[in-house]
Amino acid sequence: MTSPLKSDLFTDNKPVSLSVKDWIIRKLAPKMLLGEKTIEAVINHQFQEANLALAKNKSLEISGFGKFFFNEGKAVKQMEKYESQKALFESRLLDETLTDQKRKSYELKLQIAKDCIRDLKPRMYAFTDLRGMEEQPSAPREIEDSDIRDEQ
Repeated sequence: MTSPLKSDLFTDNKPVSLSVKDWIIRKLAPKMLLGEKTIEAVINHQFQEANLALAKNKSLEISGFGKFFFNEGKAVKQMEKYESQKALFESRLLDETLTDQKRKSYELKLQIAKDCIRDLKPRMYAFTDLRGMEEQPSAPREIEDSDIRDEQ
C-alpha cells in the first residue's frame, strides 16, 4: 500500500529529478502548441499575482482548488519565535570563547531569523487597500426651522 501523501498525480510519469513546475511546463507546452518559455512566464506571473493578492487581501481563492488565508494568530506566534531566536543568537555571539565554526553557525542562524522577521513583518502590518470599497452615503442632515425661514 502506498503512502497517502504520494499522489498518483505527482508520481505518475513525472521523473523524480524534475520539479513539479518543470514537469507541468514540459507537459503543457506541446499540448497547447506554445513554447516552454511562454508557459513558464505564464506560471511565474500567476504565482507572483497570487502572492501579491494574498499579501494585499490576506486571503486568496483559486477556483476549483481552494481558499487560502493568512492566519494572524499564527503569524504573531511565529514572529515571537523569530524574535526570541534572534535575541538568543545575538547573546551567544557575544561569547568570546566561541570557536570559529560555532560563530559562523550562529551568524548564519541569526541571519536566517532576521530574514524571516523581515519577510513576515510586512504581511502582519500591511494596511488593506480600500479603493475597491463602495462609498457609504452620508447620513441625511436634519433641517432646522431656522433653515426653512432663511429660504423664505
